[in-house]
Amino acid sequence: MFLFREKSKMIAPERALPGRSHPLVVPDRHEVLGTSIKPPFPEGYESAVFGLGCFWGAERIFWQAPGVYTTAVGYAGGYTPNPTYEEVCSASTGHTEAVLVVWDPKVTSFDEMLRLFWEGHNPTQGMRQGNDVGTQYRSAILYENDAQKDAADSSARMFQERLNENGYGDVTTEIAPLGEFYYAEGYHQQYLAKNPNGYCGLGGTGVSCPIGVAKAS
Repeated sequence: MFLFREKSKMIAPERALPGRSHPLVVPDRHEVLGTSIKPPFPEGYESAVFGLGCFWGAERIFWQAPGVYTTAVGYAGGYTPNPTYEEVCSASTGHTEAVLVVWDPKVTSFDEMLRLFWEGHNPTQGMRQGNDVGTQYRSAILYENDAQKDAADSSARMFQERLNENGYGDVTTEIAPLGEFYYAEGYHQQYLAKNPNGYCGLGGTGVSCPIGVAKAS
């Protein structure tokens, strides 16, 4: 229990691991979509970063969505530059496991990405997601501009109302500007496409979010 308490407590910036100056090696192409997982991306495409528990299952939610150009898993929201998976799991980096999503705004929207995010996990669990415990499993929306911030805040309020109606507690999702997204090791990228029977600890609430496709007229 002591270990769980320590892993569920955010580390102070001055105590975070130093990391490294060089990024981790990742493949050039998406295992499923065949697109580049690193910039530059096509002109006019939009992106954001989401944390919703173990990034293996979280990434699959987004790469299966129409209009998504590419996805990648990594670490964000913390302090350590270019961390390793083991470092992030030690709760000594401040990062959450995260998914970078890039989409074509002529086909889909940020609202639809938010709907997938809210419905894809339980955002009321604080520093855990299901049986996965630790700061690296916290729920997060890391936005790239003010319009995304406003949309994220609005969606959180709407989803909170739906959660309340269904007996859930307060949303604990961190909504913050994206600092740096650090790509995770190559073997984590599109993990469930390479390992179809691999672990996926995600479980939503069963509550629908009234935005995105659900709101389209």
